[in-house]
Amino acid sequence: MIDYSILQKKLFLFAGPCVLESLDMGRRVAEYLLEKAPCPVIFKASFEKANRTSSDSYQGPGLEQGLTNLQKIKQEFDLPIVTDIHLPEQAKVVAEVADILQIPAFLSRQTALLQAAAATGKIINIKKAQFMAAEDMQGAIGKCGDNKNLLLTERGTSFGYHNLVVDFRNFIKLQSFGYPVVYDVTHSMQEPSSGKTSGGTPQYALPLAAAALATGAVSGLFVEAHPQPSKALCDASTMLDFAKLDALFDIIRKYQK
Repeated sequence: MIDYSILQKKLFLFAGPCVLESLDMGRRVAEYLLEKAPCPVIFKASFEKANRTSSDSYQGPGLEQGLTNLQKIKQEFDLPIVTDIHLPEQAKVVAEVADILQIPAFLSRQTALLQAAAATGKIINIKKAQFMAAEDMQGAIGKCGDNKNLLLTERGTSFGYHNLVVDFRNFIKLQSFGYPVVYDVTHSMQEPSSGKTSGGTPQYALPLAAAALATGAVSGLFVEAHPQPSKALCDASTMLDFAKLDALFDIIRKYQK
């Protein structure tokens, strides 16, 4: 379990594979993060990816098996867990395992989903949709009612077809709402729906992460990581390998509070 006050005071990291492809692979990533990360880590992995470019794309182990595996990683490595929910009825059962419930970007306007997540009392990470202005996130915040344990995540803005651009003004705007701001590094590198899968430009991940932290408005980074990204079943074009994570950790050390 992680205390919300820690996320308000210290630079933190959400990291892990896009989808928990297997328990063994999740353990490899968790072990690496626990050993190497220079800041508080929340293990990130999805039990299911409901939003995929193609119906042929891998979606994950599913709710039951996925939560079982996430619970094992949580217990074995003493790491807090963040994972997505896609339906209001998932909120309560996922909250039994996850320390932070994540609202995917495409669902950040879904009133019932936000309300169900907030009702669990858990920390909620709301990803700003690619089509939303930063100011629009005030509506999402309002839908969470009395739950003020919120994180606001910037993950790039649609710029024409198949392209995302990070508007660095958004970090300042989101911070002005009074909640910790997270920069989703690897998803902002996506080239959405390039054919049957999404492409990506991971070569820009490290400089943009450094630039985001330099604004002074970012409290946490979000990265998807995999031992062998090219063999990943999801987001293979944007996930970072362990060597790139090492370089990211060097950047984080420079900006630790």
